[in-house]
Amino acid sequence: MLAFDLFRFRSNLSTLLEQDNVPIVGLAVYCAILLLWFYLPHERAHIRRTKWMFTLALVLLLGSVVVATLELASSANPLYWAGLMLGGAAMVNLCGMLTFEGLLRLLHISTPRIARDLLVAVGYLGVGLTLLSRAGVSISGLITTSAVLTAVIGFSLQDTLGNIMGGLALQTDKSIQVGDWIKVDQNVGKVTEIRWRHTAIETHNWETVIIPNGVLMKAQVTVLGRRTDQAVQWRRWVYFNVDFRTSPNEVIQAVVDALLAEPITGVAAEPKPNCILYEFKDSYGVYAVRYWLTDLANGDPVDSLIRTRIFSALKRANIPLSIPAQSVFVTEDSQTRKVFKSEQEISHRLATLEHVEMFRNLTDSEKRTLAEHMRTAPFTKGEAITRQGSEAHWLYIITRGSADVNIQVDGAARRSIATLHEGDFFGEMSLMTGAKRSATVIAREDAECYRLDKEAFHEILHQRPEMAEQISHVLAHRQVELEAAREGLDAEARQTRVKHAQGDILARIKDFFSLGNHKPA
Repeated sequence: MLAFDLFRFRSNLSTLLEQDNVPIVGLAVYCAILLLWFYLPHERAHIRRTKWMFTLALVLLLGSVVVATLELASSANPLYWAGLMLGGAAMVNLCGMLTFEGLLRLLHISTPRIARDLLVAVGYLGVGLTLLSRAGVSISGLITTSAVLTAVIGFSLQDTLGNIMGGLALQTDKSIQVGDWIKVDQNVGKVTEIRWRHTAIETHNWETVIIPNGVLMKAQVTVLGRRTDQAVQWRRWVYFNVDFRTSPNEVIQAVVDALLAEPITGVAAEPKPNCILYEFKDSYGVYAVRYWLTDLANGDPVDSLIRTRIFSALKRANIPLSIPAQSVFVTEDSQTRKVFKSEQEISHRLATLEHVEMFRNLTDSEKRTLAEHMRTAPFTKGEAITRQGSEAHWLYIITRGSADVNIQVDGAARRSIATLHEGDFFGEMSLMTGAKRSATVIAREDAECYRLDKEAFHEILHQRPEMAEQISHVLAHRQVELEAAREGLDAEARQTRVKHAQGDILARIKDFFSLGNHKPA
């Protein structure tokens, strides 16, 4: 029958309190818990667990005293050592929080969470070894005996150890941090935590993907939106299709104007959104709007806003999105229709030629010959139609749009001297005399031209060489008018210069077309 001796209980309790300094340690631990509870509210769950861990340790120690008093020494010993182990672990936890969440945070020193966990684990190991040594166990012998066992365990857990070391490396070098948006293979998500074994990312689809840290160390990981010393923003691409009936510059201009008209929530102000012609397909062009997303969690909604602006912009500009590529247009292209379309085009070219002064003295047959030789030549905004100093034996007639005439003299900066519009022509000196281009002509908007080559005049001038003199008179007047505008010539000086210029131009025409010894048929 068990006998409880109160005197012995007091003696055992006194020995415990004196031997392990329980009152002082307990007071210090509970004061630290109280302090951390108020100053580290985000750690309260951890503090609560530590409080109950230390309280349980005191209960176990007290239980060991009670059992020893009842003379159950075999049962008392395990309770005593369990209480010391649990109390030591609680104090290690408190030291970790005080050091990492208190002192280092006050000093503005940031450390990875895994480093704290690692040092706490080392603290646990230290407590265990200290208690074993206190219990009379030989630590060196224990290490020697367990060496083979440690090797076997290490080999069997090499993947787990690889993940642990990977997690430590990730948090140490901060290549990936909590809050980053990353892409690993096909998974795109936000990093929510980096643990010992794995890293967790949350995707747009409300999924949490667990990726072993060893995989992250071996795979190519894309950190979205991060650039050194730059704001977090990620370039997105939004594609749309427009068929070839609409000029690319018209499409791009309409879309860019709409994107820049008003700020769009979630879109960076700099760099500005832009639009490009991305690719050609069988029946349409693929365009892409590129913008920089500032809130990486809302990519799809912002894409939708961008598409809405694209749709509205194209509707306002009367530019339809492309129809499916498999659609087939069937037209009965009979010989009669071909002749009709050809005559319609020739009539349009003849009407264009009427605006060109140097062609007015040609017969209808000769004009038709020129019309049949004319070719369509479209140019986009900013494209050079001709370049100063180049050799090109053809003339251009503008049928739509406009172009700037620029000249460069003696290496000075290029300057604009005139603007050409629908119905204007240029390049006549190169066409008729082979002279190099005297100016650079740049399309100031999308422009369409007819191009007329030297070969079209070859037959006409060889049949009617006298036409060379009429054309030289027109060319001389155009040349002198340009010189008079530059130099401010009076009427008499103009007339004199026209005579000299006409003779020079006529000689050059005859030489260029080999008319010197030719006799009319």
